[in-house]
Amino acid sequence: MIDVNADAPDALETLVAGSRCDSLTGMPNRWTRVPDGPPAAPPRWGAAVLPLADLFMWTMLSRPRSGSLRVTWVTPATFLLSALAAAAAAIVLAVCAVAFAGGGGWAPLAGMVVCAALAAGSSAVALVGLAQRRQS
Repeated sequence: MIDVNADAPDALETLVAGSRCDSLTGMPNRWTRVPDGPPAAPPRWGAAVLPLADLFMWTMLSRPRSGSLRVTWVTPATFLLSALAAAAAAIVLAVCAVAFAGGGGWAPLAGMVVCAALAAGSSAVALVGLAQRRQS
C-alpha cells in the first residue's frame, strides 16, 4: 500500500508552525525597545538604589538574565509599571496609615508594611530606569 501522506507534515506540526509569529520575536516594540549595548555606569544616586532595585526585581521573579540592572537596561514597560506601582503603593500606604491612626488594628499595619516595601522597591527600579535614560 502506498502512503500518500508520507511527505506531508503532521497536522500538529502544521498547526504549531502556523501559530508562530517569527517576525515579532526579533523586533521589539516601543515598550521593550532599549538601546544597543549595556547602559552606562549609574550616577551616585542611581548606584545607591541599585541593590534595592536588584533585590526587588529578584523578589518579584523578574530578575534580568545578567542578574543585575547595573548591566541590563530597564525597559520602558518596566519603568512605567514601576513608577505607577510606586505611586499606587504610596496612596494605599497613606490610607492604611490613616486607618491605623484611627485605631484600625493589625490589618492597616500589615497593609502599611506591604505597601512600604512595594513602594520602596518599585521606586528603586524606576529611579534606576530614570538614571539610565538620563545618561543615554
